[in-house]
This record gives sequence, structure tokens and C-alpha cells, in this order.
Amino acid sequence: MRIAIRAAVAITATALLAAGCSRAGTTSTQASSTTPTSSSATASATTGAGPAFGTVTDACHGGSATGATDQGVTSTQILAGVLTDEGFTKDPELQTTAKVFTDWCNAAGGIDGRKLVADIHDTQMLDVVGAMAEACQSDFVLAGGSAALDGLAVSTRLKCLLPDFDAQVVMPQNNGASLQIYPIPWSNTYSVYGGYYQWLEQEYPASKNAVGILSGASVITQVDDELVAQTVKGVGGKVIYNANFPISGVTDWTPYAEALKNHGVEGFTFYGQTDQLTALESAMDTIGYHPLWIDANTNAYGADFITLAGKTVLAEQHNYADLPGVYPVEKAADNPATEEVVKLFAQYAPGQPVTLQDLQAWSAWLIFAKSAESCGSALTRLCVYDAALKQSDWDGGGLTAPKNVADPSAVPSCYDIEQATTTGWVAAPFHPNNGPYRCGMPAVKITGIPAPTTLASLGLSMSNVK
Repeated sequence: MRIAIRAAVAITATALLAAGCSRAGTTSTQASSTTPTSSSATASATTGAGPAFGTVTDACHGGSATGATDQGVTSTQILAGVLTDEGFTKDPELQTTAKVFTDWCNAAGGIDGRKLVADIHDTQMLDVVGAMAEACQSDFVLAGGSAALDGLAVSTRLKCLLPDFDAQVVMPQNNGASLQIYPIPWSNTYSVYGGYYQWLEQEYPASKNAVGILSGASVITQVDDELVAQTVKGVGGKVIYNANFPISGVTDWTPYAEALKNHGVEGFTFYGQTDQLTALESAMDTIGYHPLWIDANTNAYGADFITLAGKTVLAEQHNYADLPGVYPVEKAADNPATEEVVKLFAQYAPGQPVTLQDLQAWSAWLIFAKSAESCGSALTRLCVYDAALKQSDWDGGGLTAPKNVADPSAVPSCYDIEQATTTGWVAAPFHPNNGPYRCGMPAVKITGIPAPTTLASLGLSMSNVK
């Protein structure tokens, strides 16, 4: 998922590496969970029958599993760590999803009767290594989490043999790393944007050889920029402009609007914060510059962008976002699984909106729960990881297009494209051929970016995992 500047990562590479050595500011809390009190919850706890979520049955239900079979597991509970940057971003998405999922799961009887507890580790953005070290000391696995600087802490995670059911990967060192289950359609070898950029160039043929990239300067966007450039080239296009701006933003976006216009850019990708993009587009309107398309990407996919941009900008500029095979949030009523998440949020976290990252986190929690349930009283890290790898057609109960989670390097297939309009985000005319998705994107292999961190690179192997 492209969250290169999810939160103004105004940090130099030196500062990033130095911060990784510090534990200061890292906090760990356990998310509250509702104790099941309803008659249906009591019945599920005693009979072992649990509610289905979409097409996934019996992930959570009562039972009699016992034993302190691994770190973070007792006869009464399972402790799952959640990495979040909330202390810096002030964004509660991942912690909210953790609360809603564990409340729902525990109301159904837990996992084979064990209560599921979310152990929140706040990185404060910079202390991702410290947060991971805390998780290593207490948790059974990581589930439903994400951190903008996740690549800095993969070695720490693998050294303590901690499986990660990730909601969202960011840095390439974490994309397809060992002991990772990433349940959305993705790849660590091929571009997941091949279909998206191919469609943009086919929909707007005049932009094919006039693509631009504009991003906030950071160690993360360097990789993102390269990925876009290789993808555009791989589908037959050409990048003619690639520039950076200070990651904290600028007071006047007119020079950047003029640069894009003067270089003849007909479509460009923007990596930055939502308010930065809307300010840029306002400046573009002022100078009469209206490219054929703007790749606002999933950073902008949400209500905030629609509100900030306003009807005037959205009426003039064509903004798109590529979803990685995740069913669109705004069409929840048309998809039972997405609608169920919306209803559960209304029940357990009233007032909190459901976002794209919430849906990805839910799928991560769900595949963990389903895998752990299959282990019963023999619940170990090796058992839950091996069980997850058997999910060769995982779709989060209907939240996403299918994915074989055992093959992170496979060519991605399905995607969907959203367009920002004056009334909100809607499906773009991208010609879906498989329900809400278009499947069969071109295979664009990405080279020259950091490889995922593996157990072997640390002198370890799966034989160390018990």
C-alpha cells in the first residue's frame, strides 16, 4: 500500500537510523475488549459454534483449548501485538480495528475459548525498533498492524521469530519478509500498479509519453518513485519529469504547478499529504493547468480529500486512486463482508469511520484467527504460520480479491480504480472483468530496490521456529 507520506515523515535518513536505537517514547497498551454477555455469545462459548464472517466460518468460537503453549498464549488468552504510529499520526485506525475485531471475536467465545487480546505498541513514528522489541518480549504474533518505518524493525522481529499478520507493508525490506502473512493482493517482485498505469495510458493516450512524478523527499519515496517509473516504462509509457518537494510541504505550490505545466506533463503521480495535494491542485487551477489525470493514490482515498479539495477543484481535476483488489468502502452496502465490518464498527466503535486500512487490518486479523483456531490446544507460532500458508485463495471473507498468501512474489492479478468526484469517491470506468475487479494485469518486474529481509540473511531458518 502506498503510504509513503502517511504522516509528514519530515526526517532525514540519518535521523531515521539514529532513532531506531532508542526506546524512548514507545508505549504498549492492551486494547479493551467487551466481555460476552449476550445469550448468543454464551451459547457459542459453550457449544463451540461461532458466527461466520462473510465466507469465513468458525474463526472465533467457544471451546476448551488449554495450555501455555507458546509466548503470549495461556489457557485463557492469546496476546497479539499491534504496531501503530498513532502517537505521531494521531490516526486511530489500527487500534480501532483491533478493538472492534477482538470485541467481536471474544463475544463469539474467543479462539477455541481463549480470549483474544490486542497488545498495542505505539512506535511514535521514530521508535519502531523499540516498539518491535517490546512485542518480542510479550506477544504470540503481530496482527493487524503497520508502521511507516517498518523496514527498520524487520531484523528485530525475525531475530525473536515473531510471525506478522500485516495490515499494510511500507518499506521494501518488510515487503515479503520471512514469517510474514500479508493477506491482500500484493507482490514483492512485480509491480501491483501495472494494470492501473496501463489503464491510465489507454484511457488518456495523450499522456502515455508525458508522465510526471512529484513527491516529498524521503528515503521511502525514493523507492516509490523508482517503482512508478519502472511501472510506467513497463506498460509502454515514459516519465518525463521526476521532482521532489520538502516533505513538510511549502507555502506556495505555484512553482511546482508551473514546473509540471512547463514540462508538458499530461498525467502525474503525487506522493504527499492530502492537504499538500489539494493545495497543489488549487495552484494548478489558478494558472489554468489541467492535466489529463492525477494519481492521488490511496493516501487520498477517503472523505478528507473530498472535503479539502472542494467541488471547484474536483470539477476541474481528474484524481484517481488504485486499490489493491480491496472492495471499495463507499460501496459497502453492495458487498456483505464490507457491510458487516461497517455494522460491527457501528456496534463496537460508534462514530469511527471504516477506512481502506481498516479493511486490510480486518483481513489480517481474520486470517490469524482462522489459522489459530485450527491449532486448538497445540497453538504455537509454527502451527499458526503453517496454517495461514495453506490459504491459497484468501479473500478476507469477501473483503478483497483472492490471494495465495504463500507466494508473495507472484504476479499480482486483480485491482480496482477509484475516481474522486464532487460527490465523493466512485468506481472509475476501468472495465472490471471479475465482479468489482479487473484481473489479468501485465507483469512488470521491479528491479534495483532493497530485497525483503529473510531468516537466512540473519543466519536463521524455519527450523528455529517452534
